[in-house]
Amino acid sequence: MTFRTLIAASILLSSLFAAEEPSRTRQPVQKPGEHLVIQKDRAFSVTELTIKPGESVVFWNADEVPHNVFSNSNGMQFDIRRQAPGESSTVPFPKEGVAEVRCAIHPKMKLIVTVKK
Repeated sequence: MTFRTLIAASILLSSLFAAEEPSRTRQPVQKPGEHLVIQKDRAFSVTELTIKPGESVVFWNADEVPHNVFSNSNGMQFDIRRQAPGESSTVPFPKEGVAEVRCAIHPKMKLIVTVKK
């Protein structure tokens, strides 16, 4: 392998890995029945959200810091764990109820998700 071939291969691999990197500026593609909640400036984009049973919420971290989105509400528990900037996570809500959603890292972040028919 020549030096030029090695350089070309390195550039190609670098561009492929860069394309895979999450983006804080490009919103994730939503499917029908998904609702986007953006995390930016250490806050959720909405404070209340009403959805139907079987729909999902996509939590997208458009912030420059990590978040840990979770709910301990009875029957509505979930924990995304550490979510790096640019990452998105989809949380399904299969049944009716109310979920108080928080960030374990930023306690002032709060969202109420109401799931009803």
